[in-house]
Amino acid sequence: MKQLTALILVFFTTFLVTAQSDDDPVLWTQELHQISDSEYELVMKAAIADEWHIFSQHTPEGGSFPSSFTYKGVGDDYELIGSTSESETTSKFEEAFGIEEVFFLKQAIFKQKVKLLNTNTRQINVNIWYQVCKEVCIQQEYDFKFVLDGGEAEVSNLTVDARSIAMTKALNLDLKNIELLESAENTVKINSGIWGIFGLGFLGGLIALLTPCVFPMIPLTVSFFTKQSKNKSKGIANAVLYGFFIILIYFLLSIPFHVFDSVDSQILNTIATNIWLNLLFFVLFIFFAFSFFGYYELTLPSSWANKMDEASSKIGGVFGIFFMAVTLAIVSFSCTGPILGGLLGGTALSEGDIATNLSAGMIGFGAALALPFTLFAFFPSWLNSLPKSGGWMTTVKVVLGFLELALALKFLSNSDLVGHWGVLKREIFIGIWIVLFLLMALYLFGFFRFPHDGPKQKLSSGRKLIGILSLVFTVYLSLGLAKVIDLKLLSGILPPEFYSIYETENDCPLGLNCFKDFEEGLAYAKTVNKPILLDFTGWACANCRKMEEKVWSESDIYPLLKEEYVLISLYVDDHEKKLPEEEQFSFQYDTGAVKEIKTVGAKWGTFQTLNFNAASQPYYVLLSPDLEVLNSAIQYTDRDTYKAWLESGLKKFHSRINE
Repeated sequence: MKQLTALILVFFTTFLVTAQSDDDPVLWTQELHQISDSEYELVMKAAIADEWHIFSQHTPEGGSFPSSFTYKGVGDDYELIGSTSESETTSKFEEAFGIEEVFFLKQAIFKQKVKLLNTNTRQINVNIWYQVCKEVCIQQEYDFKFVLDGGEAEVSNLTVDARSIAMTKALNLDLKNIELLESAENTVKINSGIWGIFGLGFLGGLIALLTPCVFPMIPLTVSFFTKQSKNKSKGIANAVLYGFFIILIYFLLSIPFHVFDSVDSQILNTIATNIWLNLLFFVLFIFFAFSFFGYYELTLPSSWANKMDEASSKIGGVFGIFFMAVTLAIVSFSCTGPILGGLLGGTALSEGDIATNLSAGMIGFGAALALPFTLFAFFPSWLNSLPKSGGWMTTVKVVLGFLELALALKFLSNSDLVGHWGVLKREIFIGIWIVLFLLMALYLFGFFRFPHDGPKQKLSSGRKLIGILSLVFTVYLSLGLAKVIDLKLLSGILPPEFYSIYETENDCPLGLNCFKDFEEGLAYAKTVNKPILLDFTGWACANCRKMEEKVWSESDIYPLLKEEYVLISLYVDDHEKKLPEEEQFSFQYDTGAVKEIKTVGAKWGTFQTLNFNAASQPYYVLLSPDLEVLNSAIQYTDRDTYKAWLESGLKKFHSRINE
């Protein structure tokens, strides 16, 4: 039964995600080796993105589907010599299926020898059907076209010409010491942002508790469980179950994103860099903000809440408690909806897997909402210490409205950076934030009011404290705008320092001399005989800005970058800057499986995946001018680790020269 359930899950997920994404986690290349006049060896190579895997032909039945090859024309034009061989595989016991699955990580190589039966055969077509998996699986297929006479491949609608093939080969570097990138001593540090997102969600849940949609529900619900149950222990058990269902409901809201994330391995990058999607977030957050200001209410249909309430009354028991939790989620939406939108926005701007991060954030949000219902059931006397509902909850909503406006500006900034509009420069962004937080302070001190504010009352100490903090932050921003202090605490949120209304030396980080084309940078490195710092970055990459403004700017690191290395910064999200027409090409795919390289971002994103099996940013590699890897790759990390990494690469480069 367990295997049948697991197989149904595989069929369901692959049905949902059969679409070919623009940024496929598997990049295929091919080679043709002539053994004799009539015998050839077909070589099919897959570069697999980090955290993804494809399955061997020999993975056992009853689990995920094995890769399978179809050799078209076999028996008429040629015959197979032996079976299709494979490179090294990895195996892992999969509890869902009860079998040991066999799969490939990072790279897969398949080889097949053939013998011609027809001397007029000039092309051999091979199709592979496979699944590429991370959390769920994508069903894919790819067609190889091996041209025996070295001419152009015959395709139905698209010709992959010799120029495209040559430009594809040019992207593939002949790296030396490439094993360093995959060594056990790899110093790459992955940002453990999942706990930060959980904390962000938990904080959002705590704030939601203070809103008028949720706070009054706490004593009512706890009283219901403690008074309606036959005994105290039963009431506590029901309250705990109620809290568990609240967490479960918010976790379930993140499930669709796991499907989206599997369809597109670059979904986080897509969200962070797509101009129109960022503009949509900008408009939504402004819409949320004005709902918090009291100009309108965001509510789900009242019939939904009524039906859930009826169901909880009629069914009772465990299912009745579940429907009570659903009712809470629906009736509180006018307050929690904008906060959840902010959580989604914060997840989109973070680094890492968007689906996992969002699930962590949703669990944190649900846990914070569920906490008081459970705690007060254990200690009902604590209810007496709760503050009474009142105008302070409206103040909480208004403060959230200002924060939503501030976050909305970040999405507009992303669109501006990626689109190279030059509208929302760093100084303008900071200036708008100064106005927003000054207005928030003035509101808190009672200088103006919003439509849903109650009668004017004496300012509470809490309101004064938040107002003072808002003023302090306004002064901090103002000093940063005047360049009296730096704003490193906001690195990754504000536009980069070089994106300024004032003229700068260049648009490279910190005024460094950098190249934005690999071949140009490589040629310069050969001329000056210096090692290369290859920097895979992005215009909308928050952690890239943090590394540049918090680590690169350090007094003992900046000179290394400026004097000892040749910096090559490749922006993988530059999808608005078109390549010259003569440099555009098709990346080894035929109809239905072609990746068109038309933009600078598409070129460098493919270049990163093809050569380094990586798709995240920032991603740093140290190379010599003759393409020797000098150290393991590194990502977002701390100052000391990064300095030691740079010095280690430099030491190896100089020792190599002196040999």
